[in-house]
Amino acid sequence: MTIPKILPVLLAASLWMPLAGLAAPFQDVLDTPAQASALAAKSPINALARAGDRIVAVGQRGHILFSDDAGKTWQQAAVPVSSDLVAVHFPSAQKGWAVGHDGVILHSQDAGKTWVKQLDGRMAGQRMPAYYAQLAASGALGPADESAKLLDEVNRIAGQGAENPFLDVWFADEKTGFAVGAFNLIFRTQDGGQSWEPWFHRTVNPNRLHLYAVRQMAAGWFIVGEQGLVLKLDAAGKRFEALDTAYRGTFFGVLGSGPAVVVFGLRGNAFRSTDAGAHWTKVETGLQDGVTAGAVCRDGSLVLASQSGRILKGDSGAEHFSTLKLAQPVPASAVLCGDGDEVLVGGVRGIRAQKPN
Repeated sequence: MTIPKILPVLLAASLWMPLAGLAAPFQDVLDTPAQASALAAKSPINALARAGDRIVAVGQRGHILFSDDAGKTWQQAAVPVSSDLVAVHFPSAQKGWAVGHDGVILHSQDAGKTWVKQLDGRMAGQRMPAYYAQLAASGALGPADESAKLLDEVNRIAGQGAENPFLDVWFADEKTGFAVGAFNLIFRTQDGGQSWEPWFHRTVNPNRLHLYAVRQMAAGWFIVGEQGLVLKLDAAGKRFEALDTAYRGTFFGVLGSGPAVVVFGLRGNAFRSTDAGAHWTKVETGLQDGVTAGAVCRDGSLVLASQSGRILKGDSGAEHFSTLKLAQPVPASAVLCGDGDEVLVGGVRGIRAQKPN
């Protein structure tokens, strides 16, 4: 290299080196509050829920929004983390929970206006080994070889830190709820989130498949996940037992109205049970793409939304679904029944009200 070519390189390096020392230090999203943004309502939204008459939406970078006028205008909530959030539920008008990446569980006591962190992946990683070591010592995990295998799995997951996300949350009331997520991640609370107990050993999920959704309904507690996984809580045994729908594709969601339970997922597949999960029949959706979201309306009817934005409306028994005619479908990752026949859709383009033609 000739001198004229070397000098600009050295000069650039000399100018950059002092600036390098001024680089902003790394900030963990778990310690960084969500930033306020005028475009938050148009950013990716992953879930929608009702908090009484208020609507609450959660999405990327810790964004939580709320609307008191049926979704016409939105305000941004105060959130202590910048992790992507994927699910939200309010069992009452004031108290709600949201979960997401980095093992985050957030709680609100004011209808979604402000939030506090109850758990994250770092905290879970510290608690799980000690919790399961104590169970193993008491013999509660069964034979020594099974206990050792479970402890190895727990320690491996704990060693991953905040890597694994929670993917759904649901509360039966203001005290009792479950949060579920990747690789059989599952925690329960019975005190409104003041403490969260690992239930990793209480699922019949030997392959540690992802748990995508959890719901409590008239027929009981249900969880769905990868490879056709459907679990139902045996309350007496305190264990989620496996059910068989005969479908081996992934289920993204589960919902229910009255005695009817509907599970839905890949390639337009949905199945219905009216006997608490003992038997299942296929629901004809007419869809070829994934059914990614569902909701129960105030009148007991159901809505399902597909990856491409097609919306289906079903009766309260979930026997028949019909496609709503929309002027411009938008990709859906969340859906919520609005006023009248209006449907709110959340997705990569934010929140949009959809009304049939």
